[in-house]
Amino acid sequence: MAAAIPGQKTKLQVGVGCLILRSDRLLFVRSRRGYWSPPGGKLEMGESLKACAIREIAEETGLSIRNVEFVALTNDIFAETERHDLTIWMRAEADDTPAQIQDPTEITDLDWFPLDAPPTPLHLDIQNLLAGRCLPPRPANCPFPTSAP
Repeated sequence: MAAAIPGQKTKLQVGVGCLILRSDRLLFVRSRRGYWSPPGGKLEMGESLKACAIREIAEETGLSIRNVEFVALTNDIFAETERHDLTIWMRAEADDTPAQIQDPTEITDLDWFPLDAPPTPLHLDIQNLLAGRCLPPRPANCPFPTSAP
């Protein structure tokens, strides 16, 4: 996990990212900034993690998901923007409904990628998960192997 930056104020946000599986592929979305990550968003006050994952996936992709379960969490510090995210990673399955961009102000592209060939460039949060910079360091239910630092 990244170290704190002494004396620097950050904006802490809690987000939920969802690893959505369909067969042997994982859904990624590309943000307006050009980075790819699994879909997700900010946890709302009083909302459960499962409810957040279901809501965010429907809002961003139009998909209904099932079998939602916790995977890991990452501590994501963006020094250049003074932002600090705690990302809670969930895993879910999707049916055969086509995923579609529901919010083009946030997402420019989406696609299903093989587990061993994610798109690039990746957002910091998914980089941290893939590198094993997460708790737990090697989640048993993560759909792709992680490597602890």
